[in-house]
Amino acid sequence: MSGHVYPCGRDVIETVLPHRPPFLWLSRVVSCEPGASIKAEFDLAVEEPVFNGHFPTYPVFPGVLVMEALAQAACFCILTARAKEGSVGFLTGIDKARFRRQVLPGETLCLEAHIVRDSSRLCVAEVRATVEGAVCATATQTYVLGKH
Repeated sequence: MSGHVYPCGRDVIETVLPHRPPFLWLSRVVSCEPGASIKAEFDLAVEEPVFNGHFPTYPVFPGVLVMEALAQAACFCILTARAKEGSVGFLTGIDKARFRRQVLPGETLCLEAHIVRDSSRLCVAEVRATVEGAVCATATQTYVLGKH
């Protein structure tokens, strides 16, 4: 089990995940039961470069990046339970994805994952993203664990 104290910020997140800005989509981990569940958040700054192109006149955080943020949160949860240096979770599947609400600049995206299958190399999580309690996206995601 991890010795991390929650909530924690990017300083701790970067000790577990190999992602770095501009492709790190977690601002903080609010709570985590390693290997079981996690609640994390990502603050969408108005200045995020992605908003310059998606879309310039109506900025929206892309759904595919919502899925990536959820995968990063779930992999943080999985990897903290394993405590193996240099491990990474590779997103290999997204099933039953549903997008219900747009995510806009200045909002905080709340990310939740519940690990439903965890074997030595393959993990599955039920994930959900919300903003102020409103569901933005849900899915079942699959990850393969490897080395980076």
